[in-house]
Order: sequence, then structure tokens, then C-alpha cells
Amino acid sequence: MKTFIASLASLLLLVLPGSSRAGTVTVKGSDTLVILGQRWAEEFMKKNPNTKLQVTGGGSGVGLSALINGTTDIAMSSRPIKDTENQQLSARTKAKATEIAVAKDGVTFYVNESNKLDALTAEQLRDIYLGDITNWKDVGGPDAPIVVYSRENSSGTYVFVKDHVLKGEDYTPSAQTLPGTAAVVNAVAKEKHGIGYGGAAYAKGIKELKVLQGKEAIAPSEANIKSGKYPLSRELYFYLRARPEGEAKAFLDYILSPEGQALATKVGYFPVK
Repeated sequence: MKTFIASLASLLLLVLPGSSRAGTVTVKGSDTLVILGQRWAEEFMKKNPNTKLQVTGGGSGVGLSALINGTTDIAMSSRPIKDTENQQLSARTKAKATEIAVAKDGVTFYVNESNKLDALTAEQLRDIYLGDITNWKDVGGPDAPIVVYSRENSSGTYVFVKDHVLKGEDYTPSAQTLPGTAAVVNAVAKEKHGIGYGGAAYAKGIKELKVLQGKEAIAPSEANIKSGKYPLSRELYFYLRARPEGEAKAFLDYILSPEGQALATKVGYFPVK
């Protein structure tokens, strides 16, 4: 999959003209969604050359903050909006955010391709990211220290893993924080004792771990994510300040159309419909 990733800045710019220009829709937030957001925007603009779309990353929290502050039209998020964020938005707009699920994804734990492990239980993943397990030999791997990579706390995926894997506990202080999923994948690809996490669409050049439940190792496959069998399946969201209108609505209609959802599958995500 071809990607255009500015990993240091964790952003993608499709259109350089300023977003204040009439006919420009700004989309900001989740680094998990930014690749797909770019592709959707590229195809939409081919069909609608008078509409300009500007898509940037930075993390779900960054996008939702921009939505609250009125500096983006659409916030991309890989997690549901928090009650506190909705309260902040309501204080400004007298209404909660409009939530639209646009695709499905599975949070995947990555290891180096040389790692012989194929699956870990959710409990083992939790213990690694809490710092209770620090050597691969304790989970059936080689006698080597585990190098843990994580995302920044503005990341929706960071929040998802904390809530659903760590059960609300804090990450180990030894986890190395990286600015985007692409950076995590790159680090794990280079570090043979590394482990990281992110969206399934980014899993190139590394090995995806299956999640072991009982005797069954469940892969983050399309069928398992669409059915919800994969335990770390999730929906990905667009948030707006109000019901979509005009160019924003046209863009969302395209995203949720059969063509837009087929493009999600082509890029490496999964259709929400």
C-alpha cells in the first residue's frame, strides 16, 4: 500500500491552500485514519474539482480539540468522543458532536518479522505494557529484554489500548513513545526484540500477533474484524459540530457509498456497512 506519511510531523496535507478559503473542507485528527482520509479525499476531489479537502493527522485528541475550538470542519477519531470533550463542545455550540462511523479497524500488536511468536493472550499483552513482563522468555520467546513502543497520549489508539487492554492502568514508564503509527511500525521493523501496536492497515514489514483466547488464536483478519470476533475490533469515526451540510455532507455521502467503502477495503481497512 502506497502511503504518503510525514512521520515527524504526523500529518498529511492534500491541499496546500489555506483552509479559510470558500470551498475548502478541513479534516483533522487520527493518524490511524489519515491514510484512508487522504485516499477518500483524493478520489472525491477527482469527481468534485471545485471542492478542496485538507486532511491532517496529529492524533484523535488533537482533531477533537480542533473541532471544539472551531478550527476544523471534521475531526477524525479512532476512539469514541469522551464525555468531557462533548461537554466542552456543548458549552460552545449548545449541542453535542455528530458522530459518524466511517470504517472498521482492528488494533494490532506488531513484532519484528524474526520473532517466532505468533500469538499472545490479552493478559500477556497487558502485562508487557504494564511492565510486569519484561523478557520474551516469559511468554515463550527468546531470553531477551522486550523493547516496548507506544503512541502519544493524544492518540485514540493509545486510549483504546489503555481502556481495552490495560483496563485503565498506566503504561510502563519504559515504553518508548512515538509520534505516529508509521513510526511504531518502522521502529519494530528495525528492533528484533520490539513490540508495538496500531491499526491493521499499517502492518507492513512486521508480523501481526494473533490474540490467543483459550486454544484459538484469533487473527485481525477482515472476517474476524467485521464480525467482531477479533477482540480488539473497533469502529473509526468522523465527528462534526452539527449535522453535515453542503460539501462536508457530499464528502461523507461518498465515504459511506459502496465506492467509498470499497476504497476503505482496498487501502487495508474494513467497511462499516
